[in-house]
Amino acid sequence: MCRRRALGSVVEVNVYTPVTALSVRRRTLMTTLDILRDTMSGTVITADDPGYDEARAVYNFMIDRRPEAVAVCTSTADVVAVVNYARDTGADLAVRGGSHSVPGFGTADGAVVADLSGMREVRVDADARVAYVQGGATFNDVNVATGAHGLATPGGIISTTGVGGLTLGGGIGYLSRAYGLSIDNLVSVEIVTADGQVRTASEEENPDLFWAIRGGGGNFGVVTEFRFQLHPVADVLAGPIFFELADGPAVFKHYRDLIANAPREYGGFPLFNQAPPLPFMPEDRVGEPLCAVMNCWTGDVAEGEALIDSFRQVATPVAEHVGVMPFADVNSLFDALVPSGLQHYWKAAFVTELTDDAIDAHFMHGPGVPAMNSTMHIYPINGACHDVTEDATAFGHREASFATVIAGMWPDPAENEANTK
Repeated sequence: MCRRRALGSVVEVNVYTPVTALSVRRRTLMTTLDILRDTMSGTVITADDPGYDEARAVYNFMIDRRPEAVAVCTSTADVVAVVNYARDTGADLAVRGGSHSVPGFGTADGAVVADLSGMREVRVDADARVAYVQGGATFNDVNVATGAHGLATPGGIISTTGVGGLTLGGGIGYLSRAYGLSIDNLVSVEIVTADGQVRTASEEENPDLFWAIRGGGGNFGVVTEFRFQLHPVADVLAGPIFFELADGPAVFKHYRDLIANAPREYGGFPLFNQAPPLPFMPEDRVGEPLCAVMNCWTGDVAEGEALIDSFRQVATPVAEHVGVMPFADVNSLFDALVPSGLQHYWKAAFVTELTDDAIDAHFMHGPGVPAMNSTMHIYPINGACHDVTEDATAFGHREASFATVIAGMWPDPAENEANTK
């Protein structure tokens, strides 16, 4: 058992349920990597193996770690073996799901990495509106599989984001105002705990563990399968509208006032970017810093067009690309700007209000985004996110109205010092 302080009170979390005599089996101690290799169906890669440098690389190339081994798991049994190896040898265990962690939580010097990239299957029960998602899947995997049935679940802004890392931290996305955080749509998980046992965590089974993993991060076990509630979302009205910096404060204030009571079908957010070289952007503006509103509307198209048009009444757009498209396309619109291999330095905060002073501060510093890859987003956290009580999950920011994210990203490591001051 561990104690976790949440929202001013101490909540006891039974992380491990007692293991009955029937569940205890004799097993081979995982004392060497050779034993681990022989036990796994997946691959164990060390510094002596070809492909080690590729295997140890993570999404943020600012993170350069040398783990003892990268164990590429292809099944829950493989994950059990890796967890047992870490426990039996005392090695640090790093868990890599979609490999999208900016802080580099999916690796560590001298650790054994449970790499779930061999576990990306997504199964959809369209009648029950439930998706069964393996721990190494990305939201692109989820969106493609669920979109084939006209269904979706909240999760992310970039399709290459890993399901595991985002969900266990809470999970914000385009659909959150309509359907809540990713954790609010979690039905249950299959999870390997530190004793090497495979458990189900849900409201009915191991409910304390289920409480903890919904927003408490990835330190309570290795989730090998997520089961998500799905919602009827097929085509949506979406896309960015770019504005001049001089018009930005008025646009941001309009967004702030609109989002407070906007229909839940609207999941847009404001941002800064250097203008990308896309067909809808005037060539002479490419590379210039602009502000924008990224729109996403899941309801009646005519109603959504009227809401989005309100931004055009505030200021004349520089460029825009708004139209009806599959939801999976919306969640991948920014993918080309953030490929694996960039340098990343991010800062984020949850806030209860977006004041005039805060907007002024954004326009003092936001135009200084150092590369076309860099951005600043202000995600709304209201609507369905506020339907869940503050103590119902370990997510500690239900009172927030916005999540502000400064995402510094650039390709050249020589610019690291200048861009992280």
